[in-house]
Amino acid sequence: MMLTALKQAQLRISRLDRAVITAVVLLSSVFPVELFPNTLPASKGLDGQYSGKQGQVVVVKVQGEEQATEVKGTFLSRTIPFFREFRPGEPTGYIGLLGIDMQDDPGTHELAVEVKQGEQAKQLSFNILVAKEKFAVEHLKLPKEKVDLDEKAVARWKAEQEQVKEALAENSRLKLWHSNFLEPVNGKRTGIFGSVRIMNGQPRNPHNGEDIGAPLGADVAATNDGIVRITVDHIFSGKGVFVDHGLGFYSMYFHLSEILVKDGDLVTAGQIIGKVGATGRATGPHLHWGVKLNGARVNPYSLLDLPFKNGSTPTATVATPTPEPTPAPQAVPVKE
Repeated sequence: MMLTALKQAQLRISRLDRAVITAVVLLSSVFPVELFPNTLPASKGLDGQYSGKQGQVVVVKVQGEEQATEVKGTFLSRTIPFFREFRPGEPTGYIGLLGIDMQDDPGTHELAVEVKQGEQAKQLSFNILVAKEKFAVEHLKLPKEKVDLDEKAVARWKAEQEQVKEALAENSRLKLWHSNFLEPVNGKRTGIFGSVRIMNGQPRNPHNGEDIGAPLGADVAATNDGIVRITVDHIFSGKGVFVDHGLGFYSMYFHLSEILVKDGDLVTAGQIIGKVGATGRATGPHLHWGVKLNGARVNPYSLLDLPFKNGSTPTATVATPTPEPTPAPQAVPVKE
């Protein structure tokens, strides 16, 4: 009798153990972070909030991390490298330039930041509020051969896209640019960033840069220090220069009549790298000035409004592009 009672008690304990183990497994699958408090990720948005419109640049600062060896973020699957800021007599921190792509979905998105110090790492989380920008719509009438490409032209265009993709695949890990950005040429802004172009009644990709009207042969300057990553002569962009400014920041200069630099050249802000032209798909002399920041297509004029002063800490969080002029449709130089 006593032996039977003991076996029944053991059976009940065994069933209880199995039930507890099952509960733990189920809980860990639903709430894994709650069971291991030492590995808790940061709550979303706990460390701050920033906002900006599509096509703008947001300056994000991580403070009080003087001993960090690396700081990088992730925003909408794009890597955002941070660089150290130095201010004499004051604690240093890290700054990241976050580009909001012209077609990023409006709403709140997380910027997850990892701060490394040797073998240790901690996680920070910021909310980025992306506001919708109202982009213009342009209706253009062009020669049929400039809009409808034959098979040979399509194949060339695809090969050219692949060439650029390969050339820009690896970002320089060094910050080459400094705080003062320059407008590459003086002239009237005739092609609006982000505008939706309807060519001969056919909708095309939004305009991913700014067109600046200028006389044929006018000097085109580098907006900042960097390395010439690739020079091209492409079907749409014509003669062009891609400058790598480091940390995922590239500037592009298209439709040139002349290219005055070669692949691998070091350039400085204000250095003349080419001449205004009308090569590629263009209806008149102008410069197409474009910028990619860690994969995001941003308004190049937002760089001129970045809130840096003499290399110091930013005084604001968002750079807002200056108002755009409204061009007459027939005067708009064309580049897709």
